[in-house]
Amino acid sequence: MASLKEIRARILSVNSTKKITSAMKMVSAAKLHKSEENTLRFIPYKQKLTDMLTQYLSNIEPGSVSIPLAEKREVKRAAIVCISSNSGLCGVFNSSVNKLLNEAISNYQAKNVAISIYPIGKKIADYVNKLGYPVSTDYNYICDKPTYEETCKVVQPLVEAYIKKEIDELIVLYNHHKNAAVQIPTHEVLLPLSTEISGTSTSSVTEMGGQKANLIYITEPDIPTVINQLVPNVVRMRFYAAVLDSSTAEHGARTTAMQTASDNASKMIETITQQYNRVRQEVITNELLDIVGGSEALRN
Repeated sequence: MASLKEIRARILSVNSTKKITSAMKMVSAAKLHKSEENTLRFIPYKQKLTDMLTQYLSNIEPGSVSIPLAEKREVKRAAIVCISSNSGLCGVFNSSVNKLLNEAISNYQAKNVAISIYPIGKKIADYVNKLGYPVSTDYNYICDKPTYEETCKVVQPLVEAYIKKEIDELIVLYNHHKNAAVQIPTHEVLLPLSTEISGTSTSSVTEMGGQKANLIYITEPDIPTVINQLVPNVVRMRFYAAVLDSSTAEHGARTTAMQTASDNASKMIETITQQYNRVRQEVITNELLDIVGGSEALRN
């Protein structure tokens, strides 16, 4: 049985760990609040832009404009962008992305599709190296403070590669932030650009009051120029939204993980304290028995 000194040392150790996890939880909660605010400010803009593109495409003749980024073709080469965190202590956040990546690799290998992987985050980069895939570019810095400009540097070369037909599909793997306790592993096809955004098809028209209404757009300089400038912008916005969403999910996962760790530390301190009290009571009882025994021996 452990001595009182050893038990006291263990209580102090667990209490120190609890202070660390509590501090980390507070930091992560502050970062989560800020990241949620950034996401809430950005999502309406992204949604409005994508809806505007959908409505605009629905009011032009199908096939009248060539949209290279929406061109669907046989997938022979695919690019995978997977987003994780740079550090751990965030529950299953990183392992969920690892699992998504394994599933994507298996699906592509079954179809004999050549793949290239672009990890964002130290944890997923290490995992990709472990799988034997080369990681030539370091995008880990994007995870800490994602910005639109930095994410564009990642996605723009892939957009150009798709236009040049060097890749036939671009997917993004990340954790979607539902709330601080729930992160949903998400597989999103970024290219070819989906013709359905927010449940609305490009072949549909806007419905108002139950009646279909064709909107009239005045386009300058011309329809192809406007569309082929707007479509890449939508792709960049969707990619930035995924990175921002993953960053928010990371802070939520770490907040929850540190809260759980702090609660477990409190329970452990309570259990160890009970053990300490039992051992101390046993020591006191044994000392009393020794005193009584010695007194009886002297009396006899």
